[in-house]
Amino acid sequence: MTQPKNSEHKLSIETVQSRPELRKLLRKKRLDMTADQKLALDTEIGRQLLAWCRQNKPASLGVYWPIQAEPDLRPHYQQLQENGVHLALPLVVARDQALSFLDWQMGDVMAVDSYGIAIPAHGRLVSQPEVLIIPCLGWNKAGYRLGYGGGFYDRTLAASPRPAAIGIAYARTEAEFASEPHDIAMDFIIKA
Repeated sequence: MTQPKNSEHKLSIETVQSRPELRKLLRKKRLDMTADQKLALDTEIGRQLLAWCRQNKPASLGVYWPIQAEPDLRPHYQQLQENGVHLALPLVVARDQALSFLDWQMGDVMAVDSYGIAIPAHGRLVSQPEVLIIPCLGWNKAGYRLGYGGGFYDRTLAASPRPAAIGIAYARTEAEFASEPHDIAMDFIIKA
């Protein structure tokens, strides 16, 4: 069946065929949220993360600095720090390597890396945190995340010992996609 000449064909998650197309659609879904919607969802995700940390008591967390409308959990990082959790931010050392981590506390002076992401200016490397909080551009029911395509978190999770991996996502960015051989599933995904 052909579509009428004047109808606009729109991508839907069900019709997307490639990962680049899916990434584009999922970015748009995040950007289409109002500021109030985003704040409410970020607050709920942060609440769930704090509850998980109270129950599991991790000594160290690899957190992230939000980019491209990712869930912003920075207001909750302060509470984690106050409860004695050591925080670290990821550092891209080289294109095809696992991430390194920099010691980070709220209030540290920040610089910008070559990807335009904020990192602590002091540059103090720390050992890999026991738990990584990983933003998901998209995610599927099997627990796989779709990121921006660099593979940094997959390479980091492939290292031994493997840290626990908690995906952070918006429920609206659930999508059906097949995992690829290099993909590593999250232990679970916190979503709202």
